[in-house]
Amino acid sequence: MTFIEFKKSLLDAEISLPKFSKLIQVSEKNIQAYKQKIEVPNTIAVIVTSIVALHKNGIDYRLMINDLKLKAKTKKGAGFKKKDKVEDGENKNIK
Repeated sequence: MTFIEFKKSLLDAEISLPKFSKLIQVSEKNIQAYKQKIEVPNTIAVIVTSIVALHKNGIDYRLMINDLKLKAKTKKGAGFKKKDKVEDGENKNIK
């Protein structure tokens, strides 16, 4: 699915990109990055296609997704690494 098809699908589901990203707990910045890659990942394509189908059949997908209690992923190790003194006097990074 191309990014343009993805955006059209969001319109079909009557949901904006910011609301979609918040609903599935993926940063809007990450989703916008797919614009440059031309195609969205398969998982995003499946999610938006399913949301469109649910919406067209009058099923409130928002409640279903909120019930999943999804959590946003955060980057780990984005800070400075700690250094530890080793017996021979050298500093080495701790992983």
